[in-house]
Amino acid sequence: MATILDGKKLRDRILADLKIRLDKSGKKPTLVVILVGDDPASRIYVNNKKKTAEKLGIKSVILNYPADVAEKELLDKIYELNEDISVNAILVQLPLPEHINKDNIINAINPAKDVDGFTPSNFGKLFSGQKPHVYPCTPKGILLLLDEYNIEIAGKHAVIIGRSNIVGKPLAQMLLNRNATVTICHSHTQNLADITKTADILVSAVGGKIIEENMLKNDCVVVDVGIFKDENGKTRGDVNFEYASQVASYITPVPGGVGPMTITSLMLNTVELFKEQVLSPAERLNFELSSISDE
Repeated sequence: MATILDGKKLRDRILADLKIRLDKSGKKPTLVVILVGDDPASRIYVNNKKKTAEKLGIKSVILNYPADVAEKELLDKIYELNEDISVNAILVQLPLPEHINKDNIINAINPAKDVDGFTPSNFGKLFSGQKPHVYPCTPKGILLLLDEYNIEIAGKHAVIIGRSNIVGKPLAQMLLNRNATVTICHSHTQNLADITKTADILVSAVGGKIIEENMLKNDCVVVDVGIFKDENGKTRGDVNFEYASQVASYITPVPGGVGPMTITSLMLNTVELFKEQVLSPAERLNFELSSISDE
C-alpha cells in the first residue's frame, strides 16, 4: 500500500512557520489579485487565497472587474500596480474572457511582482538555467512535497502528462534542473501506457481519467494534479486511486495532495517577492523560507 503524500499536513507546517516569521518581523506583504468576470470556480479559488493570506498576516486585495472590461483598462491597472511600492505581488486569475489577450496581460506584470512566475522574464530564466524571482506555484508545491518525503529525483525517469505553461512545461524544466530524465506526454502521444509504465515518478495534470489499471510500474511515485467531478459527482483526479495506491510507493490523494501545496507556494512566493523588494540583505538572512533545491 502506497504512502500518502499529505499536502494538507505539509501545508499546515509551512504556513504555521511562515506566520511565526511574519509576526516576528512586524511586516505585512501585500498581494493584489485581479479577477475578471464571475466564474464560480475562479471566485472560490480567489476567496480561498484571500482567506489563507489574511490568516498569515498578508494583506490580500481583490480587484474584481466585469466580464466585459476592456483590455486596456486591465493593462492600465497593472502598470499602476507595478509602480505602487506598497504592492509586492500581482496575480491575474485565469482564465480570462476571450476578448482579452492573456499574453498581453501577463507580459505587462513587473517580473519582480509576478507571483505566479508566468512572465516571459521569469519563464525564460527558468528555462535558461537562471533563477527566476519565483517558481510557478504548482510545480514548486510538487517539489516541496517530494522533498518532504525524501523522494529521490536525480537519475529517475519522470513522466509528465500535460504540457501547459502552468504545470507541465515548468515542472519538466525544474525536474531537469534536479537531474531527472523527463518525458512529456500530451493529447497526441501514442501508446501512453507503454511510456507511463517506465516512470519512476509519474505526474498527471490533465483533468480527466487518464491513469487506469496496468499503466504503472511497481513502486513508482504518483503525483495527481488533475481534479474534476466524475459522472457520479465525486471529486477525483486523473489517476485511478484504488489501483494506483496498491502499485505505487507514494501517491498524492485528490483532494488533499497537490492542491494545498499550490496555495502554500503562492503564499511563499508572495513573501519571497516582498523580501526582495523590502528587506535588507541582513534581514533576508533572518527570514528563511521553505524552498526547493535548485540542483
